[in-house]
Amino acid sequence: MGKVTGFMEYERLEEGYKPVPERLKHYKEFVVGLDDSQAKLQAARCMDCGTPFCNSGCPVNNIIPDFNDLVYQADWKNAINVLHSTNNFPEFTGRICPAPCEAACTLNVNGEAVGIKSIEHAIIDKAWAEGWVQPQPARIKTGKKVAVVGSGPAGMAAAQQLARAGHDVTLFEKNDRIGGLLRYGIPDFKMEKIHIDRRVEQMTAEGVVFRTGVMVGELPKDSKVTNWAKETITPEQLQKDFDAVLLTGGSEQSRDLPVPGRDLDGIHFAMEFLPMQNKVNAGDKLKGQLRADGKHVIVIGGGDTGSDCVGTSNRHGAVSVTQFEVMPQPPEEENKPLVWPYWPLKLRTSSSHEEGCTREFAISTKAFKGEKGKVTSLTTVQVEMKDGKLVEIPGTEKEYKADLVLLAMGFVNPVASILDGFGVEKDARGNAKASTDFTGGYATNVAKVFAAGDMRRGQSLVVWAIREGRQAARSVDEFLMGFSDLPR
Repeated sequence: MGKVTGFMEYERLEEGYKPVPERLKHYKEFVVGLDDSQAKLQAARCMDCGTPFCNSGCPVNNIIPDFNDLVYQADWKNAINVLHSTNNFPEFTGRICPAPCEAACTLNVNGEAVGIKSIEHAIIDKAWAEGWVQPQPARIKTGKKVAVVGSGPAGMAAAQQLARAGHDVTLFEKNDRIGGLLRYGIPDFKMEKIHIDRRVEQMTAEGVVFRTGVMVGELPKDSKVTNWAKETITPEQLQKDFDAVLLTGGSEQSRDLPVPGRDLDGIHFAMEFLPMQNKVNAGDKLKGQLRADGKHVIVIGGGDTGSDCVGTSNRHGAVSVTQFEVMPQPPEEENKPLVWPYWPLKLRTSSSHEEGCTREFAISTKAFKGEKGKVTSLTTVQVEMKDGKLVEIPGTEKEYKADLVLLAMGFVNPVASILDGFGVEKDARGNAKASTDFTGGYATNVAKVFAAGDMRRGQSLVVWAIREGRQAARSVDEFLMGFSDLPR
């Protein structure tokens, strides 16, 4: 524990943002992180609790009190070693994780939590700046070959762990660049892609072979899933060529809104809209990019993906942006004694909302209207919860002008054809069926085929993906070698 009375002496300090007019002009990150002295004072607030709920609140079980103490002591190099012992990519989580660790912080019972996420952000950024993040190639090779399908955070974490265990790992990605939804779902203003590229370089030096533009199996012809593959490999070929196959693709089947007028032009899934801007940011030339310039934009869905659509639309120059959420507006402050240390339901206002957005709650879309085949408006109705169900409130119908409608209502399951190609059994939600048991965890019903991340658990957080990738890597290593020294 750095300072016994630190939690009484110092207040929580939030990371800052650059001014809205400035950041709307570009797609670069705009968070102003803590400097060394600020991070030290924030770390001094950690009480090193006898039972550190923050550790269990964090899906990867970061050893938070330990790295807080090391930051307070200005021992940054050991701080990154502790952080890397549980988390392969803290630069991802330090930017886009919602920080369930902070919700579980003991100080959060009746005060303000330690700024754990901002400390993590400061540690990894300093580590990169000082050159402490280096490749860790295996000293002994096993001769075993592993195919990892899907290069999001779960696939990247698993591939890195397996390569460090000495296996020959090939990571397959259907799109033209590595990163999965980190690359083509998260806007650059939340996380610039240099952070992915640096890890790809590190992992290449560790022996991971990256194969982009390769589709494993087939997508349905009517699929809206992003796919820039130029080559196809059959599941049978992977099973023949590799000693183990780990499926870590995303839950990419977007939830649709089948109401009258859905087929009008100008209504798109968020994952049709967001990847295009990221490709343009990367220097690609696109024909027919979906843009919000001069348009009245309606974003249907109140989660993070919807927020990303808001921020991107504002940067395009939308005339107006309105975001719909079907659930009632949550309270601005949670009842901490009731919900702590669990993730609370409360009103969350993102940086994108602050840039310009009208938010509507307890609202449902009944129909889209259009002229000459293009959407021009939509009809809504207010809803309320009765007996556990949302019901319409008579007389609350309203019409909203809309030139562009973005559906951001979440993802229901992985693309079924991928799992079907391997013969993998699915659970009731359409995800790959695989347990997380300590022995044999993440194994599917198909011999030597494993599944982890969103492919197994459904739509979730980047930090859960990293956890599952690491745990699945241990299971695959144990399957191949009979034992494993990889952390779980």
